[in-house]
Amino acid sequence: MHDKVFINLPVKNLPASMQFYRALGYEFNPAFTDETAACMIVSDHIYVMLLTHEKFAGFTPRPIADATRSTEVLIGLDCESRTAVDALVHKAVDAGGSTVRPPEDHGFMYQHGYQDLDGHIWELIHLTEAAAAG
Repeated sequence: MHDKVFINLPVKNLPASMQFYRALGYEFNPAFTDETAACMIVSDHIYVMLLTHEKFAGFTPRPIADATRSTEVLIGLDCESRTAVDALVHKAVDAGGSTVRPPEDHGFMYQHGYQDLDGHIWELIHLTEAAAAG
C-alpha cells in the first residue's frame, strides 16, 4: 500500500543533529534540506525529517514532547547482524548519544538501542534467519 516512510522528528539544534547522524553514517538529501529541516536517508524507502522546533510546530497544534523526559515513539530498525547492531550503538554513543538499557538477546532476536541528542529512542534489532523468514 505504501512505498516510502517519512518519520518527522523535532530537534533543538539542527546542525548538531545532522553532525550526530553523519557520524553514524547517514547522508542527507540536499533537495529537502535547509536551515529549518534536513532529510536524512535511512534507506531507499525510509527517510527521517529532522525539523527545528519552530518548523515542527507548524505541522501540529499540540505541544512538542520533550523526548528526554517522556517517550512518545520508539523507532525500530533492523540490522544485518548482531555486530552491526552493536557497532551502530557504539557510533551513537561516541557521537554524543546514550544507551537506554543493556542489549537483550531473546534467542530469535537481538536488540539494543540508543538515544539521540534530543532523546529520541532508536531500537536496533537483528532477527535470526528463522525468525526473519516468519
